[in-house]
Amino acid sequence: MTEEPISLRRKRILHRSRYRGCLECDLLLGRFVQRYIDRFGDVELDQLEALLEEKDQDILAWYTGRERVPERHDNRIFLLLRRFEIPT
Repeated sequence: MTEEPISLRRKRILHRSRYRGCLECDLLLGRFVQRYIDRFGDVELDQLEALLEEKDQDILAWYTGRERVPERHDNRIFLLLRRFEIPT
């Protein structure tokens, strides 16, 4: 099994973050990932990919504080996301 180059992995994650199905999540995650993806190493990319596996409504509830962030996502990625404001 060959390892995926990090540049290809970042590209795949960026695409996945932009085309989720829920416009609010597309904008939030797409712009967040676009801003930070080049700064993330393997650990952060793993955390980000795990977050992208979640349902949009759950991510939005955690982002807005309506629900508590589960321990599995209580990490640097979600801290950055929670502080992120979508540029207008």
